[in-house]
Amino acid sequence: MGRVAQLRCRACGTPHPVGPEYVCERCFGPLEVEYEASSLREATRERIASGPRSIWRYRALLPVEPAEDDLQPGFTPLIPARRLGERLGLRRLYLKNDTTNPTWSFKDRVVAVAVAAARAFGFRVLACASTGNLAHAVAAHAARAGMRAVVFVPQGLEAGKVLTTSVYDPTVVEVEGTYDDVNRLCTEIAGEHPWAFANINLRPFYSEGCKTLGFEVAEQLGWRLPDHVVVPVASGNLFVKTEKAFAELLQLGLAEGPMPRLHGAQAAGCAPIAAAHRRGDSQVVPVRPQTVAKSLAIGNPADGYYALQTVRRTGGVFEVATDEEIVEGMRLLAQTEGIFAETAGGVTVAVLRKLAEAGAVGADDVVVALLTGAGLKTLEAVSDGGRPAIRIRPTLKDFERQVLAAV
Repeated sequence: MGRVAQLRCRACGTPHPVGPEYVCERCFGPLEVEYEASSLREATRERIASGPRSIWRYRALLPVEPAEDDLQPGFTPLIPARRLGERLGLRRLYLKNDTTNPTWSFKDRVVAVAVAAARAFGFRVLACASTGNLAHAVAAHAARAGMRAVVFVPQGLEAGKVLTTSVYDPTVVEVEGTYDDVNRLCTEIAGEHPWAFANINLRPFYSEGCKTLGFEVAEQLGWRLPDHVVVPVASGNLFVKTEKAFAELLQLGLAEGPMPRLHGAQAAGCAPIAAAHRRGDSQVVPVRPQTVAKSLAIGNPADGYYALQTVRRTGGVFEVATDEEIVEGMRLLAQTEGIFAETAGGVTVAVLRKLAEAGAVGADDVVVALLTGAGLKTLEAVSDGGRPAIRIRPTLKDFERQVLAAV
């Protein structure tokens, strides 16, 4: 990890040696990667453009080197959303479609970095606490790397997420309780056993993978930053790292324009950060999740405090979507742009609609909405209410009488 100078506490600034640590021993704040200045200067537009079509084109801005057997996530499409934009009154709307990653979610980005860090530290077991997408990514990337995977999930997870994870033959542990119960257990395990927990003891490295979403958005817009970005929010990590990505690009002179306004999208049944923002508070009060958007169901978000700082610093807002609005958002996205996103995507689209209706985003503003996971993992959310199939006999007469009238 020659690019990493040290780890530094985000809260008190205390430096720490590079290692599988994530909490400051002085104030218990989160640790962040601090890079060697010479490494950051290696990042130029030309070198990035000549790199692989994956997150590793930004290797100078990441803490680890990619493995030869990496699944090459990232560089997913940034799609002009004309039909959805027409429905919402937005003429310059783009969708960052991370459903095309190897395991169909943005978690491939962070896990690719976590696997490389785990190998560098000599771990043989890769584990995680997950609401589903991270478990899927950990299982797949560990299989590719020849590591053993152990994934911990809360009870009642969507069947599609459990099945798509199990096919890679990890050890799947279903914990009685919520994600927050799972995370507490995994934190204890990480302190007692020599396992690499992607989102716990490797979190300073893992979380840097989130930056690549922001890097790609900037590059795909011709190195011009958008005016607004709408981000689905669970732990708050992706939200915070999106700002960090844009800040690094501006600092290095790689991107142009002011910092975008970052807007957080949460499910109404699990919206502790949005509630704190609405109160004007700096402290996030934990909640017990009750929402169809299980991938966002983190009642005690690790980066909640920092997400509040980010939204205020960038001039954005936090908004919420009910379960009904989430499903409507999923259907609207599919029916206008042909993208079937999971419930988190429904949250993003529903919140985007509210922001447009409230005038928080302008009709000619450049707006980017992040779609972080695929809908095939959350079929339960849309299992009711779809248009029923028309059953006919195999005759032209039946076709003309029953089908033509319905088209």
